[in-house]
Amino acid sequence: MSSIWADVSGTQQPLGDRGVVLTAAVAVLLVAVPAGWGISRHVVTIAHEGAHGVAALLTGRSLQGIRLHSDTSGLTVSRGRPSGPGMVATAFAGYIGPALLGLGAAYLLGRQHALAVLWLAVLLLALLLLQIRNFFGLYVVALAGVAVAAVSWWGTGQVQTVAAYVGTWFLLVAAPRPVLELQQLRRRGRARTSDADVLARLTRVPGLVWVAVFLAATLGCLVVGGRWLWLAA
Repeated sequence: MSSIWADVSGTQQPLGDRGVVLTAAVAVLLVAVPAGWGISRHVVTIAHEGAHGVAALLTGRSLQGIRLHSDTSGLTVSRGRPSGPGMVATAFAGYIGPALLGLGAAYLLGRQHALAVLWLAVLLLALLLLQIRNFFGLYVVALAGVAVAAVSWWGTGQVQTVAAYVGTWFLLVAAPRPVLELQQLRRRGRARTSDADVLARLTRVPGLVWVAVFLAATLGCLVVGGRWLWLAA
């Protein structure tokens, strides 16, 4: 056990400039290519719904469960006051959740803790698994957890570092895209129950303003996190 802790808390060799650029390119392809995005978007949904759940718990709401669907949508159900700061924080957390996770991972990678990034991902996925309430959700979260755990346990140091960088870049690069997709749906009148519209009803601040806040936050995390990853090289 002490050996495992020493590995997780220890530092790993950085990738170098070329490695940082190549892992960023892989992440961009996963987001930009439709075939890749159709699969990788499930990771964003996991982070999105997980962020709703964490915000609900931190604000004193009772988390009833999380569902993930094959069309990459999801639903987090919590119980508590239908309005107020707790509900606002819960609704707000979803779209910025993936970006904040990416930013946290970038911070750790900036200090050369690639293995810690992977093990924290395994831990978060394991905790999330306890809140999943449908079969597809269990399948997706378990598959992601097993994949990350396998790399963490059996991968070489270089493989672990590459995986941590790709995952971190992916969260940072991917986070703004669902926000843009959200606004496209809102323009067509097909997102009346979206987080932005829920926030608009709770706060009387227009939904478009909340979309702008989501976009600014996710792009800000991308800029800051990307800078940390580059400097770490």
